[in-house]
Amino acid sequence: MPKDLIDRRPPEDVAAVVLPVIGGADVARSRLEESRGLAEALGVKLAFTEQLNVREPHPARLLGAGQLDALSQRFKEDGVTLFIVDGALTPVQQRNLEMELKLKVVDRTGLILEIFGLRARTAEGRLQVEMARSLYERSRLVRTWTHLERQRGGFGFLGGPGESQLETDRRLLDKRIAGFKRELEEVRRTRRLQREGRAKRGAPVAAIVGYTNSGKSTLFNRLTSSDVLAADMPFATLDPTAREIVAASGRRMALVDTVGFITDLPTTLIAAFRATLEEAMEADLLVHVRDIAHPDTEYQANDVHTILEQLSETTGLDQPPMIEVWNKVDALDAATRDVLEKRASGHNPPALMVSALTGQGADELLFHIEAALFRNRRPREVLIPAADGRLHAWLHNNCEVSSEMLSGDSHLKLEVFMTDEDVARLRAMSPEVRVNG
Repeated sequence: MPKDLIDRRPPEDVAAVVLPVIGGADVARSRLEESRGLAEALGVKLAFTEQLNVREPHPARLLGAGQLDALSQRFKEDGVTLFIVDGALTPVQQRNLEMELKLKVVDRTGLILEIFGLRARTAEGRLQVEMARSLYERSRLVRTWTHLERQRGGFGFLGGPGESQLETDRRLLDKRIAGFKRELEEVRRTRRLQREGRAKRGAPVAAIVGYTNSGKSTLFNRLTSSDVLAADMPFATLDPTAREIVAASGRRMALVDTVGFITDLPTTLIAAFRATLEEAMEADLLVHVRDIAHPDTEYQANDVHTILEQLSETTGLDQPPMIEVWNKVDALDAATRDVLEKRASGHNPPALMVSALTGQGADELLFHIEAALFRNRRPREVLIPAADGRLHAWLHNNCEVSSEMLSGDSHLKLEVFMTDEDVARLRAMSPEVRVNG
């Protein structure tokens, strides 16, 4: 684990992780391994991880009395101080489990929030985490407090009942949340201006998305020659990073590395990280990175698609076109690689076999990203003033000029491959420009 994350982790707890499977539900084979990885990402010492089948969830404790007795005994033997339930707990269930087991209990949403708190390294990231934490805490206020007696209000001995502690806490949280929303709206405005700036420079955007720990940041570093933190742990990247690069053809484009998705991504995080997640939804192309060597790669891909659909509904934005990157092919045996290569050739959306670690397939991927970003370009005839060096340079820097010649004494006629967006930007730069085609 990187040193800056080690320094910021909480004092070491001894944790036990339980994955409750409700009523024989279908879960990914490696979900328990993911549970273990999330706990380790928090920096705790793991006593054990275990999957428990729960036929009928107990409304007050989730788990049955026999299961709780057995767990309580193991907790005492192993010195457990933190009980992680990799599932959803109601506020009442969480409170009752803490009272009965006499230790701290955290559910999946709380665990992910804690990890995000450790990972946030920028002011923007910390702001979004605090917003998500406040939304989560507010949802836990209902019936979770034992000190809800009315506080005394009014004056002197005639004072009547005041507001309850629950009402006070809710009011304070609402005030915090309102403040966070104002600050995050400014973050959204700043990101919108940055996107508009990239658009003015003629740099279409490809956003790298995918399940957590699928290799997104490693691929981003490979394609952009950057040094974004890339580590073998969940949510190594929390704050999005954008880099502009120049393709082999000379055209400029931007790549954005985004936070990883995960099964049952908490809705509080989706709401709080809207400013960040809009980077993906407003991109011109999504590059969906999959760990193709993972045993549950199909489960993970389905989860990513589900979250993208939720984002589309939340933001009101249409999902951009997508290509898939089947990453970590270096971890496959030859027979499996041959099978997947045949499947990739006819896959929809288009899929490319890549190893971000070794660089295999990276150049071909860049070519496909460029082709997808500039898919709407077609040849146009452009007439500009011959003396306008700014327009001439812009066309060469942002489009593909196939030929140019003098037209009369004062104009240049160029054959240029351009998108409709390029044409709009060019016309906005000068009213004297004429474009045919």
